[in-house]
Amino acid sequence: MNKSLLIAWIAALLATLGSLYFSEIMKFVPCTLCWYQRILMYPMAIILGIAFYKNDLRIYQYTLPLSILGFLISGYHYLHQKVPALQDASLCSSGVPCSGYYINWLGFITIPLLAFTAFTIITICLFVLRSKRA
Repeated sequence: MNKSLLIAWIAALLATLGSLYFSEIMKFVPCTLCWYQRILMYPMAIILGIAFYKNDLRIYQYTLPLSILGFLISGYHYLHQKVPALQDASLCSSGVPCSGYYINWLGFITIPLLAFTAFTIITICLFVLRSKRA
């Protein structure tokens, strides 16, 4: 059993279930950047689970690009929310604005920060997995 792979899978699974909870139970409508993050996270919950079951230690080759891109998008999204100078109204011109937020726990924990944390954990675990393979 590889702990890095297990942690990455659990992070992806929790992020996926959390986003589904926010949208399906709490009825929070995802913005455009949230959809991009979901597009990157949801497949990783499945792919990393299969990789963990099969003990496929080379999975980083396929999932690392997804996690890095998700890391960048969620990081930008969080900055877009919290830094007024980065709040471009044309970014999410239809539907829910990307600069808005449904939760703001402790004044700084928002949904994009939760996604950023998950992508960070997954990315670190995949780099650890990659370094063990080298």
